[in-house]
Amino acid sequence: MPTPPSTPPYPLTPVQTRSPSPSTFPSPPTSPSSGMTNPMSPIQPAISLHQPNGKKGSSKHNKIFRRVRAVFRSFPIITPACKIPVSLHGNRLHDGHVGGTRMTGTLFGHRKARVSLAIQESPGSLPILLLELTIPTGKLLQDMGVGLVRIALECEKKANDKTKIEDEPIWTLFCNGRKCGYAVKREPTDEDLNVMQTLRVVSMGAGVIPTGDGADQPADGELTYMRAFFERVAGSKDSETYYMLNPDGNNGPELSLFFVRI
Repeated sequence: MPTPPSTPPYPLTPVQTRSPSPSTFPSPPTSPSSGMTNPMSPIQPAISLHQPNGKKGSSKHNKIFRRVRAVFRSFPIITPACKIPVSLHGNRLHDGHVGGTRMTGTLFGHRKARVSLAIQESPGSLPILLLELTIPTGKLLQDMGVGLVRIALECEKKANDKTKIEDEPIWTLFCNGRKCGYAVKREPTDEDLNVMQTLRVVSMGAGVIPTGDGADQPADGELTYMRAFFERVAGSKDSETYYMLNPDGNNGPELSLFFVRI
């Protein structure tokens, strides 16, 4: 039997195996300053909320409309003989007030922390009003699940003060007739804008916004929200009311907000 040759009959080209070089596969950073991110942390969305129409500057047509409306408001109020129909359960009918404006309202906050209220012209716009109420978020949402909640915000009326009612800095807070502290107007923070950005495609609803991987839950509870359409009715320069609008046939929670300067 012929013995196999000790060397192959043809030359072999050595196969080169390339190991990952630092230039090809960079090693992960080892220090926080090198830019390492937690893969389980939520990605902050880019803020794409647009400015409200009221912030873009009023046009000539809007100025004319306001002047005409001011003239009609100077006319005496005539009380009609007929009564406005109400439901048998004492709730107002959602047929809309004359002159009412549809707005988007959002209650949000951590369950054990103070609840925030954001008023927007549309779900995709920046808030025109942001209030922080001295009521825990979980407590307010629980009360709304039981029945009608009426929140009255009162502040002192000053002589010769031309401040708009939505620009008042602090309010005395009453919830269903009981004094519950105060409400403070503030500028939206990065967390507030992230919440509005996350909910920009939500018109109505309630739920929980993820804030971490579950193990990194904040001490004050999960971040909950409730969003709905509100009807804004301006009674005068010293009073405004926001009524929550529920879909037809839905007996969900109702919320009324009253802003009054006395």
